[in-house]
Amino acid sequence: MRFILTRSMALLLACMVVQTRAESVADVGSIVYAQDIKAAMHQHIDNVVDDDEIFRIVDGVTSESLTLRFVQIHDPVRQIGDDVYFACTDFHVEGIEDKLYDVDFWLREVDGELKVFQTKIHKEPRHSLLYGWYKHPRYTFVNDEIEYLYSN
Repeated sequence: MRFILTRSMALLLACMVVQTRAESVADVGSIVYAQDIKAAMHQHIDNVVDDDEIFRIVDGVTSESLTLRFVQIHDPVRQIGDDVYFACTDFHVEGIEDKLYDVDFWLREVDGELKVFQTKIHKEPRHSLLYGWYKHPRYTFVNDEIEYLYSN
């Protein structure tokens, strides 16, 4: 009986600690969930596409003006550091659904809402006779920091 009582008390104490920690986190700032990041991304995309649902971006490497259509947000979205959130997406070239760009977005909280503050093309479409269109990476991440794979 003593073991059961002690175990019950330990579980109760653990629950109280978790609840107190959750309350202290809520006091410091809001908790951001994956669905919050995805919702902010969908809102951002809705805000930046034109009436024909075209996303326009200038490729920072080639200086080409691209006209793209949104395809999807990749899983997982994630938090980087204390206040930065990250989402990776696919957009296809207008009229060529297999020709995909992988575009990365960085977000942070501004006035209680997640807002995009940086956008980069992560992977560009390349064509192979054997495989067709594939996404060729420009950079990778090492400890959540960009590491370029090739010199520009």
